[in-house]
Amino acid sequence: MSNIIEITNFEAPELDIYARLSENQLLHYYEPANGIFLAESPKVITRALDAGCVPMSVLLERRHVEGEGKEILRRCGEIPVYTAEFEVLTKLTGFQLTRGMLCAMYRPQLPTVEQLCARARRIAVLENVMNPTNVGAIFRSAAALNMDAVLLTSGCSDPLYRRASRVSMGTVFQVPWTYLNQGEPDAGRGIRRLQELGFRTAAMALREDTVRIDDPKLLAEEKLAVVLGTEGDGLADCTIAGCDYTVKIPMTHGVDSLNVAAASAVAFWELGKRG
Repeated sequence: MSNIIEITNFEAPELDIYARLSENQLLHYYEPANGIFLAESPKVITRALDAGCVPMSVLLERRHVEGEGKEILRRCGEIPVYTAEFEVLTKLTGFQLTRGMLCAMYRPQLPTVEQLCARARRIAVLENVMNPTNVGAIFRSAAALNMDAVLLTSGCSDPLYRRASRVSMGTVFQVPWTYLNQGEPDAGRGIRRLQELGFRTAAMALREDTVRIDDPKLLAEEKLAVVLGTEGDGLADCTIAGCDYTVKIPMTHGVDSLNVAAASAVAFWELGKRG
């Protein structure tokens, strides 16, 4: 049974993870071991638990203890559950909790690139996508539209940041992911690594020397990695040069590009089709 604790002191050190630590500080909380992250909303927390993530504590609107959060608390075991009215929680955290619930969890161990690619046919590669909302939206599209995994460069926003995982609706816990090339500024060497693992690579870029996204050659590839770049600047030139294809989404009305999250949905729909 959960340990229900009424919040009476905002300065209590056990509330630091919810009120005073940045997400980067949470990431390094147990360094050199893995850190912790915050999962927001019952759906996201449930999907994190389903994926095997281990809860540390819960921050919960009082009315949800016997309501929407009851089943989640049952699954969490005897961990601290800090509770108060919605207005108190908003004042404590500085934002309005989605569906009145946050859960601090230990970060899982990430797989290697080789482990992640072993059974995959379609992979999304993100190069320096820095907006957590975009990262979350891309994961949601990847889950819905037949991507087997997501690889990120170290310049990307962390998929376990609270906003990213919330926007993803918890799909960051359903689609396997890992980092492609820790500490490197672009995906170039990682692209070569994928090619050595049997993947053909398709750079989504605004170039004249491109193939259309509906080109039959792309759909026919047994293993394909779809490579998407940062907001604004897109992919690095060296990344594009290293890919097997440069791919463009045909557009009308003088529009030359889409937001990276929107482009990912189009690309995953077309290139994730299974023969």
